[in-house]
Amino acid sequence: MQKAGLLRGVFARVWKSVRMASSGVARRDPLANKVALVTASTDGIGFAIARRLAQDGAHVVVSSRKQQNVDRAVAALQGEGLSVTGTVCHVGKAEDRERLVATAVKLHGGIDILVSNAAVNPFFGNLMDATEAVWDKGLGPYNVSKTALLGLTKNLANELAQKNIRVNCLAPGLIKTNFSSVFWTDKAREDSIKEIMRIGRIGKPEECAGIVSFLCSEDATYITGETVVVGGGTPSRL
Repeated sequence: MQKAGLLRGVFARVWKSVRMASSGVARRDPLANKVALVTASTDGIGFAIARRLAQDGAHVVVSSRKQQNVDRAVAALQGEGLSVTGTVCHVGKAEDRERLVATAVKLHGGIDILVSNAAVNPFFGNLMDATEAVWDKGLGPYNVSKTALLGLTKNLANELAQKNIRVNCLAPGLIKTNFSSVFWTDKAREDSIKEIMRIGRIGKPEECAGIVSFLCSEDATYITGETVVVGGGTPSRL
């Protein structure tokens, strides 16, 4: 009986430590002293990622092509007591990219984390300016462009490994953002989509942010070249 009691005590302590670790109690600020540069981060998934990285201790540089969007995002996040700065950046312009990187480098001499809300799309110059065009023409071009990111992730992971740079990709499913509103503002369409999701609901931007923070943390130092699907169990061939 005494041995059984000791075992129960050991299991209880182990379970408590697991719960504390999973809830973030055991490790506060896992991204402390790191600088995170997040492109296209003033709305939707990008904004949620910027917020989470800042909540986890990073100093975050947000960016957007429009100054008013940058100002709004920075004000919102600083209002939450988070360490955030921002700059205008159109990633298709070399001078904007250089300014974005320079902003991050000035913070402490380098960039620890680069999170790119990337879209490789030969059919549309900027998807956020062409939302209606995407849906009007069907998802074919959009899907092809996103599929290209899977190969890009693998190639960059191989090329940059010698520089101790890891490259991973987040593949969100249907997430409730302005960009995807065509799918969830119509109740009938939303219900039909939910039927193929194992979790049975549309995701929230915040549900993408945690996995990005993990991939940027020391807990993921042996992960590179991978694509993580956050899609509520939607059937996928990734």
